[in-house]
Amino acid sequence: MTSPALSIVILAAGKGTRMKSDKAKVLHEVFFAPMVQHVVGAVLPLNPTRTVIVVGHQGHAVEQALRAFPCEFVIQDQQLGTGHAVLAAGQAIKEDTCMVMILCGDTPLIRTETLAEMYSAHIKSRATLTLMTTLLDNPTNYGRIITDTDGKVLGIVEQKDASPEQLLLREVNAGIYCVEKKFLFSALQKVDTNNSQKEVYLTDIVKQAVDGGMKVEKFTVPSPTEVLGVNSRIELAEAQRELQLRRNRELMLQGVTIYNPETVAVSPNASIGTDTVLEAGVRITGECKIGQGSRIGQGAILQSCTVGDRAVIGPYSCLTEINVAADRTLPPFSSD
Repeated sequence: MTSPALSIVILAAGKGTRMKSDKAKVLHEVFFAPMVQHVVGAVLPLNPTRTVIVVGHQGHAVEQALRAFPCEFVIQDQQLGTGHAVLAAGQAIKEDTCMVMILCGDTPLIRTETLAEMYSAHIKSRATLTLMTTLLDNPTNYGRIITDTDGKVLGIVEQKDASPEQLLLREVNAGIYCVEKKFLFSALQKVDTNNSQKEVYLTDIVKQAVDGGMKVEKFTVPSPTEVLGVNSRIELAEAQRELQLRRNRELMLQGVTIYNPETVAVSPNASIGTDTVLEAGVRITGECKIGQGSRIGQGAILQSCTVGDRAVIGPYSCLTEINVAADRTLPPFSSD
């Protein structure tokens, strides 16, 4: 079955007050890149007909951060809620689009594979709307999923609008949706601002679909970490740690030895040969190329370097854009 044309909408207009920063939230760097770049990188392999980024606070800076990606940008002049942001994107969603996937620009841990599975499930179920959910031990600050006794979705209630009983629910909205375009923009036109925030909630379209007798499905992600929304410096650190460990697991599976992976950071653009050893505290950035059977000593920092096979970089060396020949040994504390 051929999948219908898909457009992506990424919400990246907010300031992020809990970050305690003058910088737009989605521009905060996590694992060598602004977090919004990780989100865009996750959706592009889905081959959308267009990827629309909704910008607002420091919109020009967000556009600059994504200038190397095939994106379109629309401006949300006033931040009047997630539903209002998606309405702003409507101008860029053309007639050739049948389905829309909506994400937030502050979820840098989301995987392409998960999004592809969700979209496939959405198409196979012939649902009007599919929302991503997960289970949290502490669901504070997340919208709760309201279901009937059979587990059928009835709606979403935001934290500030939830009753004491609803606040006890552990299944939460991950903020990622697949929805038919025609229904999406028709429903958003009907959403009011009768809530504690006086905003247009995107989540209100779920109840509209349910009340209209349309098919609403949920796609539950078993790992809550993957849908972590970064809203504070603490969550930023958690995202950094997870992406760093993912990268190191990938390298170890490819034959690289990393003794203390929680202390080692390797750029996604770096390549490292088999049987190379990375000791604790190593940081490898830029497009480093490290050959086979080499050893990078504890605390060494390499930026955009080329290291030949079987070379040894002494502990606490700091090297930038240099070539280290095969079989060469550099002493500890070497520098450019």
